Amino acid sequence: MTEPGRLRVAIACQGGGSHTAFTAGVLTRLLGAEELAGVEVVGLSGTSGGAVCALLAWSALLEGDPAAAGGRLEAFWADNSATTPLEQLVNAWVMWAARLENLVVLPAVSPYDNPASAQALAEFRAMLERRVDFDRLAGLAGGSAPMLLLGAVDVLSGDFRAFNSRREPITADMVLASAAIPNLFRAVRVGDGTFWDGLFSQNPPVRELVDTRPDELWVIQINSSRREGEPRTMVEIADRRNELSGNLSLHQELGFIEKVDQLLEEGRLAADGRYQQIVVRLSS
Repeated sequence: MTEPGRLRVAIACQGGGSHTAFTAGVLTRLLGAEELAGVEVVGLSGTSGGAVCALLAWSALLEGDPAAAGGRLEAFWADNSATTPLEQLVNAWVMWAARLENLVVLPAVSPYDNPASAQALAEFRAMLERRVDFDRLAGLAGGSAPMLLLGAVDVLSGDFRAFNSRREPITADMVLASAAIPNLFRAVRVGDGTFWDGLFSQNPPVRELVDTRPDELWVIQINSSRREGEPRTMVEIADRRNELSGNLSLHQELGFIEKVDQLLEEGRLAADGRYQQIVVRLSS
């Protein structure tokens, strides 16, 4: 039960590859003792890299030690960083190739034809399991524990999916499904579904966070909404296009919250029903 006077907050973490290390920094600050004074975190959601950050923060909350989230987030991103000269060279090449792909046609290699893809996914799983005991968390996630939502999309049906800790135990496969970028990783099977990166669906999931009845929604946004100058080079144009497409689903999700707030204010929704006014705060 929430203590009287405590602010109920849900946190949504946008995804976007390695840029999500920014999300880790913001979460570390938000879950510090000073920031959490008088606050109860009732839910977290995330997609892709944001799903990883939300998972690590959620695990610390379930164990009653929110401040531990910072160490887990830092350790994961340290594991995920390029440290040796060779790793840094490969990382620079991948970033260059990703940008060049928007400008010219490059030879395409399916992750199903590349053995390194399966190896990379296995290493990703190992990094998660080094930081999170999924079986233990399943036993802590019931009752009034904070909700965790992870966004993904079913490749075959096209259905958006938010894996929900209040409906099913969260597994490493669910996190991998949310982060399975199609041209890098093979699709991940969860139950009867075959999933790709949630960046194609809800980035991040927001609507189901309403079920936690938060007073405020804190959104950690990593794709810029505004730019000062007009993009002119092909790389700048590609970057801006990616930012806008990355924000599309977020704006749709937040539009739902705004509409509910409007209907409540106009008296067209009962204030004592499922919905209540939610203040949205963006961190970008």
